[in-house]
Amino acid sequence: MPVTKPSLSENGDALLAAQDVMYDAWDAMNTRLRLSLARKALKISPLCADAYNLMAFHAWTLDEERDLYAKALATAEQALGPRKLKDYAGHFWGILETRPYMRARAGLATAYLKLGDPNTAIGHFRAMLVLNPGDNQGIRYVLAGVLLCREDIAGLKALLADYPYEGSLYWLYTRALLAFREGGNKRRANALARAAWSANAHVPGILAGTMPPVAIDPEYIVVGGPAEAMVYVNDYAPGWIATPGAIAWLTKIAAACAAKARPGRVLH
Repeated sequence: MPVTKPSLSENGDALLAAQDVMYDAWDAMNTRLRLSLARKALKISPLCADAYNLMAFHAWTLDEERDLYAKALATAEQALGPRKLKDYAGHFWGILETRPYMRARAGLATAYLKLGDPNTAIGHFRAMLVLNPGDNQGIRYVLAGVLLCREDIAGLKALLADYPYEGSLYWLYTRALLAFREGGNKRRANALARAAWSANAHVPGILAGTMPPVAIDPEYIVVGGPAEAMVYVNDYAPGWIATPGAIAWLTKIAAACAAKARPGRVLH
């Protein structure tokens, strides 16, 4: 069913009209057309943060990307106003008019990561999880990877604990790694590794290099598929590599799981 866009005839607000243009801009296949529509949206309303978000997405340099996302965030803050920023806290993303803000802040944090400033990025990510604890954008997955790579294990454990019923490969493999690091309870570590393998069986092979890297198309990532595994490895591999014996241990667990899962396999 096609998405119903807000009509200018129904609502004369300039920002809604500009956002209507941005629906077409995001859907356009041609970059030049997308940027042209973004500029058109800004002429209708200079408070259209998504126009800057799209421009940032197509930026030529990382500095330009960061600056455009910063402009988008400032514009989104102005569009919402201090009252809504306060009143909507804890419910962002669920309220449609907050989404340009959240897209801008996610883009800005990611730009800081690319520019080698993880501390600033972490600050934005943490703030976004306060604004939207339900985390529709998956910010917690990126943040967990950054915390692991920076060896902020206390921060990582706290984040994992904030989502105790999370069943994604990001949480399962990371919990398994932390259990392996802690030593002590090998049975628990092995059980966590088996659960992680059940969620996505491709991670161990990509980590170990026995499976080639996989191309990632953000629009076609299948849960349990190789592209999803590649996303995890891209963000979390340094933590595994920095843990002596972890990848070999995981590979051994995965091999046992695969052998057990083969039809007709008799184990002695």
